[in-house]
Amino acid sequence: MLQATYQFSRPLIPVSQSSLIDLYIQFKPNTSSEPHQRRPLNLSIVIDRSGSMIGQPLKQAINAARLLVEQLTTEDILSIVVYDDQVDTIFEPQLVKNKDIIYTILSKIKAGGCTNLSGGWLRGCEHVQTHQVSNKINRVLLLTDGQANVGITDSKVLISTAQQKAQNDHVSTTTLGFGAHFNEDLLMGMAKQGNGNFYFIQNPEDLVSVFQIELESISSLIAQDLVATLIPHETVKIEQVLNSYRYKDQGAQGLEIVLGDVYEVEDKILAISVNIPASSQIGTQIVLQLHYRYQAVVDEVIKQFTQQETIVIPVDTQAVFDSTPMQQNVIEQTHRLRIAKAKEDAVNLADQGEYQTASEHLQAMIHFLLNNTTEETFELSEEMEQLNFFAKQLKNKSYDSTLRKELKDQSYQSSNRVRGDLSLRGISSSDAIYDLPVVTSSEQGVVLQCFRESGKLRMKVISEGYHPHFNVQFPRHIREDRATYLVDSVELSSNGTFYRIKGDIRLLVAPGQENIYQQRKTNQQVSRSQKPPKASKAPATAADLETTDEVGNGVLIQCIQEGSKLRARVVSDGYNPDYNIRFPRSIRELGILYVVDEVIENPKGGSYIACGKIKRFIQ
Repeated sequence: MLQATYQFSRPLIPVSQSSLIDLYIQFKPNTSSEPHQRRPLNLSIVIDRSGSMIGQPLKQAINAARLLVEQLTTEDILSIVVYDDQVDTIFEPQLVKNKDIIYTILSKIKAGGCTNLSGGWLRGCEHVQTHQVSNKINRVLLLTDGQANVGITDSKVLISTAQQKAQNDHVSTTTLGFGAHFNEDLLMGMAKQGNGNFYFIQNPEDLVSVFQIELESISSLIAQDLVATLIPHETVKIEQVLNSYRYKDQGAQGLEIVLGDVYEVEDKILAISVNIPASSQIGTQIVLQLHYRYQAVVDEVIKQFTQQETIVIPVDTQAVFDSTPMQQNVIEQTHRLRIAKAKEDAVNLADQGEYQTASEHLQAMIHFLLNNTTEETFELSEEMEQLNFFAKQLKNKSYDSTLRKELKDQSYQSSNRVRGDLSLRGISSSDAIYDLPVVTSSEQGVVLQCFRESGKLRMKVISEGYHPHFNVQFPRHIREDRATYLVDSVELSSNGTFYRIKGDIRLLVAPGQENIYQQRKTNQQVSRSQKPPKASKAPATAADLETTDEVGNGVLIQCIQEGSKLRARVVSDGYNPDYNIRFPRSIRELGILYVVDEVIENPKGGSYIACGKIKRFIQ
C-alpha cells in the first residue's frame, strides 16, 4: 500500500491575503506494509551490435548484461536480442537456470552493420509479451548508440507504439543511449510513454553502474501505473505542474496526472504551484482533494487500489507568518524542477538557433536561485555551476549533440527521478581550460583534482589537512577529467559540508610538461584548419591492408552484397547508410569491416568519398 504525504513551501499562509505557494507531494510505501519481496522479472535485453558499437561500447554492454544475469534467479525469465541490419534472438525466453550458457552466448556477440532499432526492440517486446505473467515485472531493456536507420525509423510511430505496448500489452520499455549519436528525443519519448526509464551513458565504463541502478529500481517496484487526480477546493487554482508528467485537465473532475511506477528505493514526487485565495479567518483552509490509484501485487495477484487525501494548510496572523521559516526541503526540490524546465526551454530555443536567448534564459534562472535561496547546499551550488557552464557554451554557440544530450538528460532525470546518482550527469568540457596559466609547483596554494564519478565531473582537495571526501564548488567550464589544479585557498561553506575556492586558478603539471595544454590547443586549431582531405588509395588486395582493433576517430565501412555487386557503405553513426561511397574496389570483400580516417560527402551530394588511410578492422 502507498501513502501520500505533503508539504507546502510555506508551512502556513497569512490571514486575509491570497497566496501563491508550492505544494510538494510524496508517494511512498506505507510504514505498516509488509517487507518488500522482489517480484520475479520477465526481461528482454536488446543490444545494438551495429558497427559503431565496436570496441569498448560493445564490451561494456556485454559486461553490463553479464552483471544483470548474475543477479537473476531461477524464477526470472530472460531473453537476449541483438540487432544491426538483422535481428537475432541469441537466447530464447526461458527461466534462468544455467547462467554459464548465457555468459558464453554473450561473449560471442560481434558488431556488424547498421541500426534496425525498431526490429530489435519489437522482437524483445514480443518475447516479453508471449511469456507474460501477471505477478512478474515485464520489461524490455533497449541499448543503442545510434539512430534508427533501418526498419521503422519514424520517431512518432516508435514512441506511440511504446505507449501502446505499455498500456495495452503491459510491457514497459527502458532505453539506454550511448555516446553522442543516438536520438535522445526518441529514446526519452519511448521510455516516458513506455512507462520505463531513460539513461544517458557518455562513457562506456558507466554502463555497468547504470544497469545496476535500473535493476535496483525494477527489483524494488512496489506499485505500477500510479495516477493522481487533483481537485482544487472552490476558488483555489492550480497554476503549474512542475514535473514533466503527462496530465489532462478534466474540468470539474480535476487535473489527472500520470506518475507511472513507484520504487521502494526512490520516492515518487509530484509538485505543483497553487494560488490560494484569501481566508478571512485564522484556522485551517482546504486546498484540494487528492485522489490516487495504482496497481500492486498482493498474494501474487495484481490488485487495483484507490485512495484519497484532503490537503489543508494552516492560516495564521501576518506576524506568525513572517516569523515562520520556509520549508527548505520543499524549496530545494521545487527549485530543482524549475531548473529542469529552464534547461528544457534552453534546448528548444537553441534548436531554433536562438543561442543568445537560450543563454539569457539560463542566466535568469541563476539570478532567480540567488534571490530565492535561504540556505546553501552543494547540490544547489552545483546546479548553478552547471547552469553557468551551459549558458557560456550557448552564448559562444558551442551547441553540439553532446551538450544537447547533457541538457536534456539533466532535465529529464530531475523531472522524473529522485536519485542523486542520476542528477547532473555530464562530462563535456570547453576550450576555456587552455587559457589557464600553468605551474609546476604546488607550494603556493591548495591542490585540487578533477575526476569522473557516476557520469559527473567532481572536484576534491588532495592537499593534506583537508577533508578528502568533501566536494568542491569549482567552475564547471574549466573542469577536465584527471586534470590537476592549484588555487590560492579553499574555505568551508556556511553549512560546513563542502569547500569553495578562493583566489586564482592555475593548471598544475609535472616539470617538463608546461606546454602540454598549449600543444593540445595548437593541435586542435590545426585540425580545424586542415586542407580538404584526399580520396583514399589502397593496395592490391584486402590482405595487404594494415589491421587495427580500434576505430578511434575513424569511420567504419562495410561491404554488403547487392545482387551481383559488392557495395561499400558507411555504418558509423551520423551517416546515411543508403548513400554509395567511393571506395577502392580492389579491397572490397564481403564480411570485412574497414576503418578510414575520414568520410566526406560528394560535392554533388547523395554519396560519400572515403579519405585518408584505410585499415582492416579485426574484432
